[in-house]
Amino acid sequence: MRSLLAAALLCALFAAPARAHGLDDFMSRVNVEARGNLDGFVAKVSAQFEIPEAQVRVVLGAVSDPADAFMVFQIGQFCHRTSGDVLPVYRAQKGKGWGVIAKQLGIKPGSPEFHALKNGDLYLTGVPATTGHGHGNGHGKNKS
Repeated sequence: MRSLLAAALLCALFAAPARAHGLDDFMSRVNVEARGNLDGFVAKVSAQFEIPEAQVRVVLGAVSDPADAFMVFQIGQFCHRTSGDVLPVYRAQKGKGWGVIAKQLGIKPGSPEFHALKNGDLYLTGVPATTGHGHGNGHGKNKS
């Protein structure tokens, strides 16, 4: 009984810190998926954010990792800006993190969008947010 209780406590202790890195974990998963099937990733991002695949490929060429491309579109959707508005801020602030980029683009700390970003409560579904099935992305279209 004691060993079962100890195991449960250890699981609880190690599970809590994992949540603190929600965005990093999300981005790692996106990078793995994208590198395994780049064409599929491009198609999903295109469909989810309702933008041409060519635009996704342009952004992919301008960022460090595929997950950064996703974030350019996600942040743009959150603040109703185009990828062309987000990319210069990304280039200038990328070493400071997505929270700084989001704040500079007008996403307020404490807002649902900022919490979703901070916690990694983001989804690469390939489903447009405007259909109501975008799972946490329902903040309008990003027409880039």
